Amino acid sequence: MSIASLPLAPPEEVGLSTSRLKRLTTILQKDIERGLLPGAVALIARRGRLPYFECLGQRDPASRSPMQRDAIFRIYSMTKPIVSVAAMLLWEEGQFLLGDPIAKYLPEFAAPQVAVERDGTVTLVSAKQPITVQDLLRHTSGLAYEHRGDGPVQRRYLDAKISRRNQTAAEHAATLAGLPLMHQPGTHWEYSRSTDVLGRLVEVLSGQSLGAFFAERIFEPLRMDDTGFHVPERNHGRLAEAFARDPESGAEVQLLAVREKPNFESGGGGLVSTAADYARFLEMMLGQGARGNTRLLGRKTVELMTADHLGPISGAPDLLMPGYGFGLGFAVRRDAGIAPIAGSIGQYHWSGIAGTNFWVDPAEQLFAILMIQAPNQREYYRVLFRDLVYAAIAD
Repeated sequence: MSIASLPLAPPEEVGLSTSRLKRLTTILQKDIERGLLPGAVALIARRGRLPYFECLGQRDPASRSPMQRDAIFRIYSMTKPIVSVAAMLLWEEGQFLLGDPIAKYLPEFAAPQVAVERDGTVTLVSAKQPITVQDLLRHTSGLAYEHRGDGPVQRRYLDAKISRRNQTAAEHAATLAGLPLMHQPGTHWEYSRSTDVLGRLVEVLSGQSLGAFFAERIFEPLRMDDTGFHVPERNHGRLAEAFARDPESGAEVQLLAVREKPNFESGGGGLVSTAADYARFLEMMLGQGARGNTRLLGRKTVELMTADHLGPISGAPDLLMPGYGFGLGFAVRRDAGIAPIAGSIGQYHWSGIAGTNFWVDPAEQLFAILMIQAPNQREYYRVLFRDLVYAAIAD
């Protein structure tokens, strides 16, 4: 399998080392043999060519089916950059300004309140400023994620069953609007359900469901034929699965149910995709908004999205490493050093909770994707994969 407009190439022809890429393959294969990973698909593109596209291990450890390059993965939060592009398509049409209050389009967010905890007592105070569209894109809305703590806001999210699959995007946004914020808008980077609300904004502005907008405006133009909010029955045999129990903790592993179309098309984490499909999306991003003759975004729009939008605003260091800021849908590297992971200034990335991850490095004309379904091992392989890919750069 190849990818249209990305021809295969020997590694040395694009400045990579064959022997060092084999090191990457060997390490992943050994971890598969040790039972730490069920399987993996890894892809590296550089200078417009494809020097590395490997599949290893098992697609489904229960059936012992071998991994294939076209395996379909639950990409969870790698959905977020696609929603961000969807929103910026509408921004380019003049349908909103980044500084607009989201209440202009989602009136249920007209009077947000912020939870303040002092001495074990929680009080609600009015937000000092509205949540803006930019806040949703850069995760400074004040919204939260229920799985990232046990504070009063997260507990209210759990009580409201905010993650239930039988709701609609409109119902989800309305429920969130009735819950308190964790921080004052615009003051703190808090990874959150902001992108779910952004997805609802896309629906309201476009008059389409999020899935329909994706299909028409992004997936069809980029030929992302296997990306969507569920896996059709004809492709169930391509779906990648995790171990039934985590190989380190022994805990049961449950992944998102994606064999049937959901009511809630979650912009924060509902998509499935393949390495080849996501490569088409990243090819567009690295191409400054264009893939081949197909242009989705303008060059300056991509530059805006992949610039830092936080400045002095800080956030959770487990997701936003030192040396990184955050743009409009992507973490963005601001410093050559500081972060304990290889990279270049201007590199941008994101990942999914089940283990999938990607990054784009414009300075090196490179992007890379690792697709795995191993939730508890994800942080280790995010770093390992990136370090080993950079170690393979020869010129």
